[in-house]
Amino acid sequence: MPINPFLFHPVSQALTNILSNTFRRGYGKLNKQRTALTHNSIVENALGKFAIICMEDLIHEIMTVIPHFKKANNFLWPFKLKAPLGGLKKKRKHYVEGGDAGDRENYINELIRRMN
Repeated sequence: MPINPFLFHPVSQALTNILSNTFRRGYGKLNKQRTALTHNSIVENALGKFAIICMEDLIHEIMTVIPHFKKANNFLWPFKLKAPLGGLKKKRKHYVEGGDAGDRENYINELIRRMN
């Protein structure tokens, strides 16, 4: 059974979603451990040699996919979101068929807002 129908594909996240998720649920890898991004000094210690010294620089690097994107992306820990407010209506059907599974394209932002 393919796993694709059970994944949500974030094709185009708005800047506001990335900002809120990073500031609220942001964790980074520091010495192979999950560390909360509470201060800019954590980002600076890990990525300062790539001229990424604060959270805003980290988000800018992720949004624009410029030279040190891979380092910034590997530093960030995946976001752990909660279940969507109001639940999922039909998780066994594809989004195109009126369900919730699969690629939402531009409508992913609404789902992410419900999951924050």
